[in-house]
Amino acid sequence: MAKTSKLEKNKKIVRLVLKYREQREALKATIKDPETSMDDRLRAVRKLATLPRSSSPVRFRNRCKVTGRPRGYLRAFGMSRISLRELALEGKIPGVTKSSW
Repeated sequence: MAKTSKLEKNKKIVRLVLKYREQREALKATIKDPETSMDDRLRAVRKLATLPRSSSPVRFRNRCKVTGRPRGYLRAFGMSRISLRELALEGKIPGVTKSSW
């Protein structure tokens, strides 16, 4: 099981990403727009830099829903490879069976 502090930090990052999503997208659109003047573009870049760092979506880390493990995460199942294997062998994941030749 992952440390509780890491799980809570990840939850906080998710909240911040959702809170600042619209504002961040608007600023990025202003920066990318070729019609925007250089002054407006620089203002948008400065405003983007004042937003909390953790509000950037790249800071979010996919973690296993069962154990909180950050490595070996399988997106299709939302869990790590280890948890997936254990639950699949117990027959607790519908449609997943152990492969045999």
